[in-house]
Amino acid sequence: MKKKNYVKFALDLIMALLFVLFFNKQVLGGLTFHEIAGLGFAAAYFTHIFLNLQWVKKVTLKLFDKKLPWKTRGNYLLNLLLLVSMSFIIISGVLISRVVFPNINVANERWFQMTHISISFLVLALVGIHVGLHWQWVVNVWKKMWKYGPKRVWIGYVMKGATVLILLFGLYEMSDTGFVNRLSSSGTILGIGSQEMPEGGKGMMEERGDLAFKQSNSDSFRPTSGERPTNFKGNMGWEHGGGGNILNVITTYTGIMAVFVILTYYLKKLTGRMKKNKRGQSNQSLQQTMN
Repeated sequence: MKKKNYVKFALDLIMALLFVLFFNKQVLGGLTFHEIAGLGFAAAYFTHIFLNLQWVKKVTLKLFDKKLPWKTRGNYLLNLLLLVSMSFIIISGVLISRVVFPNINVANERWFQMTHISISFLVLALVGIHVGLHWQWVVNVWKKMWKYGPKRVWIGYVMKGATVLILLFGLYEMSDTGFVNRLSSSGTILGIGSQEMPEGGKGMMEERGDLAFKQSNSDSFRPTSGERPTNFKGNMGWEHGGGGNILNVITTYTGIMAVFVILTYYLKKLTGRMKKNKRGQSNQSLQQTMN
């Protein structure tokens, strides 16, 4: 296997780890880590795109070719959505920076803060779908790295059982964190004015230090001396209740991402089997007609 695949695998793993850590502002030093690691994540993400540039060029040139499979078109669209949403998160993160770029002032900053948070939950789901579509590649690279031999039958049952447990855990965390409400907000927040919060904002609050919206007196958001505040509070702030336990943050948001990975992988597998069975039935019918 090409060494390039190992580099891509390691890079993707680092990006996934960093991204889930961004969902809690208290981990590893708080806002300083969040912003500096965010810049590192941006560099890693665009490196990821560069490593896959040949595929991007190839599909882009054939995008309007009728022979291009719809599966490839869908994958291209998903990657385009990821590019747009990731770019927005990175750019908005720079615009609302408090540590790395404290002197940047942007109009409608509160809207950028709110949307930066909301789109992050959408990206978590998109990343899960992306990984699910490429899960077989992940498995193949992992096997090559550790030189796995033929899989025993009992290992397959253990893996299936573990998959069910991970899925249940992820669904529990989705319920516990109000993830569905947060995800749905990303579909409506782009139409929200800078002066109004959605009525459903209260349902998106989190008491464990995770990213969340909070409604309060809007005056608390405004600095008294004209300078930019050093942390987010007020209408669009991050709640800082609870601790920033790294393991808890990783397991919570990796579990949520895993729900989308698992559902996408098995949905892809199911549709593949249905198409295979349909082709088999067509071939069988053709043979019977010829006989």
